[in-house]
Amino acid sequence: MALIEFHLDSRSGVPTYLQLVQQVRHAVQLGILGPGDQLPTVKEVVAGLTINPNTVLKAYGALENEGIAEGRRGQGTFVTTSAPSPLGDDVGKLRRSLRNWFAQARGAGLDEQAIEALLSEQRSSARKVA
Repeated sequence: MALIEFHLDSRSGVPTYLQLVQQVRHAVQLGILGPGDQLPTVKEVVAGLTINPNTVLKAYGALENEGIAEGRRGQGTFVTTSAPSPLGDDVGKLRRSLRNWFAQARGAGLDEQAIEALLSEQRSSARKVA
């Protein structure tokens, strides 16, 4: 069972390989993936997302260049021991807070599209403040 499942957003304008790289980076930063964890095989990613194997290889190569992952011949690609450490306890608190927020949003009658729209609006507002 994979610890990470990739998702693509064709509307984002971000190249596919970079979306994969960003998702692994975030999973490592949040402690979802840790040293020694195996990334999905190229074959699994290709089957799940119906993308070109070279795209996955490019993403995994970029992760290797960043020192986040390492390929082991015949075994797969693994998170390195030198990968950036998780962000700490604050992330757990934020996760719980977000879970509660999502529950409140659903309780208020918001569907997935409304939640996405609200999050997008707030993301834009936060960028303007920062």
